[in-house]
Amino acid sequence: MFTLDFLQHYWWFLISLLGALLVFLLFVQGGQALLYALGRTERERTLIVNSLGRKWEFTFTTLVTFGGAFFASFPLFYSTSFGGACYVWFAILMVFVIQAVAYEFRHKPANVLGGKTFNVFLLVNGFAGPLLLGTALGTLYTGAPFTVDRLNMADMNGDNIISQWTTPWHGLEAVASPALLLGIAVALLSMLLGCHHLLHDIGDDTLRERTRKLAGRGALPFLLFFLAWLALLLTGEGYAEDPDTGVIVAEPYRYLRSLARMPALSCTLISGIILVATGLLKGCRGSRAAIRFSGTGTVLTVLALLLLAGWNGTAYYPSVADLQSSLTIRNSSSSLFTLRVMSVVSLLIPIIFAYVFHAWRAISKRPLTSEEVEAEEHSY
Repeated sequence: MFTLDFLQHYWWFLISLLGALLVFLLFVQGGQALLYALGRTERERTLIVNSLGRKWEFTFTTLVTFGGAFFASFPLFYSTSFGGACYVWFAILMVFVIQAVAYEFRHKPANVLGGKTFNVFLLVNGFAGPLLLGTALGTLYTGAPFTVDRLNMADMNGDNIISQWTTPWHGLEAVASPALLLGIAVALLSMLLGCHHLLHDIGDDTLRERTRKLAGRGALPFLLFFLAWLALLLTGEGYAEDPDTGVIVAEPYRYLRSLARMPALSCTLISGIILVATGLLKGCRGSRAAIRFSGTGTVLTVLALLLLAGWNGTAYYPSVADLQSSLTIRNSSSSLFTLRVMSVVSLLIPIIFAYVFHAWRAISKRPLTSEEVEAEEHSY
């Protein structure tokens, strides 16, 4: 029978895979952020919105699944981060809610707010969604100001709260840490992926040429922010758990050493970066295949980075207030029974992926044109 250690690593892999897919699917947000930079007329903006609108539910569903899987498999992280950094997570929730509202009501006949109001909603979601999510993911490496005391559960006279946030900013303090670099990199990457998606999905030559130029201009800023964050990560401190005592200790070059100890993970990360770079070059040339390279590369890169955060006994959520409160996959997971039951359910994941792949291909089998949008009964 599978051991607790195996299941903890297995579920961290599944969460990392969901997180990687989520970052790729943020191309919807990136495309929204460029709505007015690319679309000069209402006809062009409607074409962009409908191209992205056919995929926005994939992003939303993956975000919800990612959060649900995290809650079920590593509940202490969920209660610590989602409960402590509540301002950030509430902001993320709100920008995704207004996105759903915008797609639902943008072109409704009884839309009293006007289409431009919902365009603003899409812009807010396009800029703020990737930035906030990227910064929140960045705290998995930079840490956050929280404490964890399991003995509080036995305090019959207290509030029985295990995790406490030690600042009144509740997550907003991350903007003053290197985590913001990752947030900016994810926001810029989402815009590039949005450009690559539109190059593949739309059939308007004028709009495609404008998209190609913007993809070329955005490649260098993304690389600068991402490589700066990656350099800080690999040359900085990490936090490791002693497998015998459970004590958390600081270790120089922790993430670089972990890559050396896990060569398969190193190969995945390098392959992902090479594929993203290839996608950026193809995007500069206006190739419809750019999204295949940059999208695959994004999934591999983010998967490797998230696995790096939790595998090899690394604290995936360090505490800058109390080092021994840092979370690892060992001290924050659900019980063996819960993980076993969930693992049986996880066998359905390949079926879900196959359905999504089939639906995706059916939606994207040919480039979308303005004439096709105008002929459709349902238009965003």
